[in-house]
Amino acid sequence: MYVIVEINGQQFKAEEGKKLFVHHIQNAENGATVEFEKVLLVDNNGTVTVGAPTVEGAKVVCEVVSPLVKGEKVLVFHKKRRKGYRKLNGHRQQFTELTIKQVIA
Repeated sequence: MYVIVEINGQQFKAEEGKKLFVHHIQNAENGATVEFEKVLLVDNNGTVTVGAPTVEGAKVVCEVVSPLVKGEKVLVFHKKRRKGYRKLNGHRQQFTELTIKQVIA
């Protein structure tokens, strides 16, 4: 059984026991329980239920493993040839690591 859930504006496929890296959740503490109720689709062993816009009564219960995880560094390099213009900018996205404890559909 899996569900498609919307977390912080992004959609994730969620199954029990899986780990997710979602965009940073502000007030999350290590070991805290977080519930997400924006379930868009439920697949229960081949029986698919699609919400309009969400599935009523379905939710995902997660536990915060690590409230702040930094992603890989992304380098953005701008250059204009023959003009002497170069600019290098780096960015590391912040994520929250979640473990899915329970899927209620």
